[in-house]
Amino acid sequence: MDVTYVKQALIFKQVYKKLVKIEYPMESFYLIDIIQRLNIEHYFVEEIKVALEKLYSILNTNPNDFMSIHELYEVALAFRLLRQGGHYVNADLFDSLKCNKRMFEEKHGEDVKGLVALYEASQLSIEGEDSLNDLGYVCRELLHGWLSRHQEHNQAIYVANTLQNPLHYGLSRFMDKSAFIHDSKDEKDLLCLEELAKINSSIVRFMNQNETTEVSKWWNELELAKEVKFSGYQPLKWYTWPMACFTDPNFSEQRIELTKPISLIYVIDDIFDVHGTLDQLTIFTDAINRWEITGTEQLPNFMKISLNALYEITSNFADMVYKKHGFNPIDTLKKSWIRLLNAFMEEAHWLNSGHLPRAEDYLNNGIVSTGVHVVLVHAFFLLDHVHGITKETIDILDEKFPNVIYSVAKILRLSDDLEGAKSGDQNGLDGSYLDCYMSEHQDISGEDVQRHVAHMISNEWKRLNQEILVANQFSSSFSNFCLNAARMVPLMYHYKSNPSLSNLQEHVKSLINASGGCN
Repeated sequence: MDVTYVKQALIFKQVYKKLVKIEYPMESFYLIDIIQRLNIEHYFVEEIKVALEKLYSILNTNPNDFMSIHELYEVALAFRLLRQGGHYVNADLFDSLKCNKRMFEEKHGEDVKGLVALYEASQLSIEGEDSLNDLGYVCRELLHGWLSRHQEHNQAIYVANTLQNPLHYGLSRFMDKSAFIHDSKDEKDLLCLEELAKINSSIVRFMNQNETTEVSKWWNELELAKEVKFSGYQPLKWYTWPMACFTDPNFSEQRIELTKPISLIYVIDDIFDVHGTLDQLTIFTDAINRWEITGTEQLPNFMKISLNALYEITSNFADMVYKKHGFNPIDTLKKSWIRLLNAFMEEAHWLNSGHLPRAEDYLNNGIVSTGVHVVLVHAFFLLDHVHGITKETIDILDEKFPNVIYSVAKILRLSDDLEGAKSGDQNGLDGSYLDCYMSEHQDISGEDVQRHVAHMISNEWKRLNQEILVANQFSSSFSNFCLNAARMVPLMYHYKSNPSLSNLQEHVKSLINASGGCN
């Protein structure tokens, strides 16, 4: 492994020199695009930041001039990379493209690079940017038309992949890197970056293998794992979320620690869905609301063990944060768990009543019962921004459902329900949003309600974009984690047409084989 690290350092030095010496701003953007697609941006955080700030200044000085002297591909690429980097670029940059579809097709219909770049850029739209959305739809139609005419073209696979899985909704680590259009003028740049990506992949795989071993060891030593009801659980499933969302290889401790509360969400969800009676669940939830073990004598042993595990793991997590950052998040962590358990309890009452709730009530509660807020609140305290945390930020986490967390949770809830309806494999015992909506709207078809929910998910992505680009209440590291959590949704819920899923599954299989199994 030492030789690998030496090779990594040498290649990094080559690319670093190239990045800092580039004089033409767009040339640095071509490199940044490749770096991000290859999932090695953590090596060049400061260099990318400087390059983005430089181009943002140029573009903001005179956007009209920028548009007139650059090709469509370059403008769209700049727009996307700047927005991804947290720089708000007004969508009116593309106002000159607003014309009828025929004129746009005549000018750009065969410009595959430009159409793909603009389509990718449109995925970062926010609420109210209808013109940008319209341009995205036109690009999509034109690219489908181009594909039908050029099925054997060497760029056809790349275009098809882009239409199916736009960059903004995917995790670069698991996306197909075998085919993409790049504009680096020096082929050596691409070869260097690809070599660095291979080395990085090898290092990260080695780290992930060690982390899964640590997670399995932790789980197997818990009293909880010795309970028959939980003995067959697979810690690797829980670890997959932090593995994908904490993308920096240096975040090894964070990935391991976040797996622990995630494991409890799965355990407690099964207690509510499978193992507990309504009376037992009521006592269980009341104990967590009080954050005490007293008054639980009537509960079966597996429930008492689960309570003790929750209290101990939460306390240990808070102590770890305090020792590292001098801030104790225990009260905020407790509130996140209490909110989740009350949402689970509400679903248990609905199930017991035999009646579907109103769609709005189901969704409001279902957003909480995803457990997303518990995961994101714990992730928040694992990031280095905690040492500078303010009371205002804590109040937002405590008293409200922050919009960025709300959007991720809503995307997960609706996506899970929609995929369950499409596959006919709805596992939820308490209905789904689609069931509740159709119960209220008797005249709507199953296909129409699926389109309605898909539109809701699309709108929520726009709100998530807006929270990260405009509202920006939280640090960029936390915002990126939230984005990655939203991007994990289609992978974890097995969207059949997503090739990234097979890449993720292959990686997970390699971890299982390397650690000799994770049970």
